[in-house]
Amino acid sequence: MRTTRTAAAALLTAVALTVTAAGCSSSGGKDSENDTTDTSGGGKPAATPRMTLAMVTHSGEGDTFWDIVQSGAKTAAAKDNVEFLYAANKEGKEQAALIDSYVAKKVDGLIVTLAKPEAVKASVAKAVAAGIPVVTINSGGQHSKAFGAISHIGQDEAVAGEAVGEELTARGRKKALCVIHEQGNVSLEERCAGVKKTFKGTVENLNVEGTNMPAATSSIEAKLQSAKDIDAVVTLGAPFAAASVKAKQSAGSTAEINTFDLNAAVVAQLKAKQIGFAVDQQPYLQGYLAVDGLWLHKDNLNIVGGGKPVLTGPALVTEKDVPVLEELTGRGTR
Repeated sequence: MRTTRTAAAALLTAVALTVTAAGCSSSGGKDSENDTTDTSGGGKPAATPRMTLAMVTHSGEGDTFWDIVQSGAKTAAAKDNVEFLYAANKEGKEQAALIDSYVAKKVDGLIVTLAKPEAVKASVAKAVAAGIPVVTINSGGQHSKAFGAISHIGQDEAVAGEAVGEELTARGRKKALCVIHEQGNVSLEERCAGVKKTFKGTVENLNVEGTNMPAATSSIEAKLQSAKDIDAVVTLGAPFAAASVKAKQSAGSTAEINTFDLNAAVVAQLKAKQIGFAVDQQPYLQGYLAVDGLWLHKDNLNIVGGGKPVLTGPALVTEKDVPVLEELTGRGTR
């Protein structure tokens, strides 16, 4: 596992914070709420007063990445005596409405993604004005402080993209296809821009319908059939790695498939040498630190990261990392 130098120090800090916090004491993309009271992780929940935290993300239906984020959030919630609520919608307007609903419920804290920052800006402002502390995660970190959030937890998407571009160059690739599965998502656009910045070859973006996997697969296949000189495909989410592997086979392409994000399926694909490498941004850590950070803020006025972004990635993983990752992804924590 190779962590980029820019993120290395922040990653160590994030891990240390997780260990320290631990010592002190569903289904992705659904527009629903999950109340977490399970303490099966071991030990008793914190003796602090019960509080309610809500997370609102831009997840599309069936995006398993957010299952891992929720897993981390639920683990922290059980430890911290927190009722954890979750809702998601890939449309910015609907995501804003979900935020508004939690503000109306007067939750004790909000965790929000800023994939489409302008769409949710006013709703985040309402939360801040109501005295509800906000932590942003995963996307739109450059807008977090300006929107009034106390901290941002995630990877620097531009840095992650640049790391991919450098790796593609080191692998001798010449032409890359960057597959964007959600148009208008600023984080996905930043990733592809980062790849283009450092890759010595050429990069072409391809927009696909992320919530329609058969259609996305067909779009990738058609592109690989029409452009035989594409020798690398970069997908921006784990489910699209499998779609690209299938599209590659159908198109008779020899392009190497690489992806952002990690799950059990990606680890299996690494093991089978169906993909070359994956970019791990540690979604479990994003969920865990967001809940724990809001709990610490409520109980002790702590601000994780001191107002600066807390980076959880990127780290590049390859088939060499499979043995240690198989167990962790299998239990849903990586």
